[in-house]
Amino acid sequence: MRFTTYSKYVPELADAVNLQGLLDQLTDFLLQSGFAGGGGSFWHDEFGDEDRSLGALKQAIMQALMESDQLTPEMLQALRGESTGDPARDKELEQQLGELIDRIVQRLIDEGYLNIGQPPQVPQGYQPLLGPGGQAHAAAQQVQFNLTEKGIDFLGYKTLKGLLGSIGKSSFGAHDTAYLSTGVEAEAVSKPYEFGDVLNLDVPATLTSAIAREGLGVPINLEYTDLMVAQSEYRSSAATVLMLDCSHSMILYGEDRFTPAKKVALALTHLIRTQFPGDSLRVVLFHDSAEEIPLSALAAAQVGPYHTNTAEGLKLARRILTGQKKDMRQIIMITDGKPSALTMPDGRVYVNSMGLDPQILAATYKEVANCRRNGIMINTFMLARDRSLVEFVKQVAAICKGKAYFTNTMTLGQFILMDFMKRKTRRVS
Repeated sequence: MRFTTYSKYVPELADAVNLQGLLDQLTDFLLQSGFAGGGGSFWHDEFGDEDRSLGALKQAIMQALMESDQLTPEMLQALRGESTGDPARDKELEQQLGELIDRIVQRLIDEGYLNIGQPPQVPQGYQPLLGPGGQAHAAAQQVQFNLTEKGIDFLGYKTLKGLLGSIGKSSFGAHDTAYLSTGVEAEAVSKPYEFGDVLNLDVPATLTSAIAREGLGVPINLEYTDLMVAQSEYRSSAATVLMLDCSHSMILYGEDRFTPAKKVALALTHLIRTQFPGDSLRVVLFHDSAEEIPLSALAAAQVGPYHTNTAEGLKLARRILTGQKKDMRQIIMITDGKPSALTMPDGRVYVNSMGLDPQILAATYKEVANCRRNGIMINTFMLARDRSLVEFVKQVAAICKGKAYFTNTMTLGQFILMDFMKRKTRRVS
């Protein structure tokens, strides 16, 4: 007689790992921007900074697991280079750790958060399989990983959730304006119906008008002038270009300012997609020159080249926004430095990093004025507080009637989201 013996199911540690929690821990690694700091981590010496190889990803995952206490004491002991006293057990633990990380990476790929490049070429000649110079290490270093749209959207959601949590309660919806329209949501006093209005009939107000005219009686005689419609707040659509300064100063002086800016861009993307579907968001990077990048490439964007061509960034942003048929058009500019580069008519780039160059300033102010003439507002978020920079930002705000915020990497996202959602009129200076 055939029979089956069932043993107790023991879940694998890799299956118990919360992938979304792990991705949240890996946010800074996945969005790294070319920051020169960060040395001293256990993976830094072997893999180097800003390495987007599969090997670096595995090391970052291992670091995250260590920090979240998701490894067994023996595995932690092995990671610290401490022997259990049993060489066979040490080898077994090393193999278990490798299989655990491989399984987690495979889960991230299977669930659509990451994808990887083509399989690597096997090294020629004899090489050991394991160890720092082994084939496994070389293979992992050749394979590059990338965030998928699902992974980018998740990071945007987590960033947005964190930013809104720090802001407090916020009312989602569309952008408030000073105008009223007839619509489905009744949010204001009723008004007499006019030809062309949405017939969102306010029944009590209509009946009250008829009774006030003829008195209480049956049947009630309704006339055209009795019709009252409910008003709702007019909802506008907005086209936004997010200008990100990626000059070299964004990672100097011991602080990474570009990664927080990328997080804000991802959060805005998620906010617009889920809450303001009629809005649009485009991203422009400006440095020695300027270029638009797709949102899908934002996570991998890094700092460089060196200078700050603000005028060229504004020109490109203005060109993008003039083609947008939206009620509101705006530029959100995030920068930490003075304009130090200018594209000349012949295409050459003139640079001057010493102070505020009058020629560069004049060209920048001209582009700000062009934006004003095209009905484009510029809201500037400055990550530095030098006196000369403060005066520059104030002048930009005065020309375009925009707003200037002097903030830091910790509060940047909160300021931008509050400005985007609430459209505050005050200027923080």
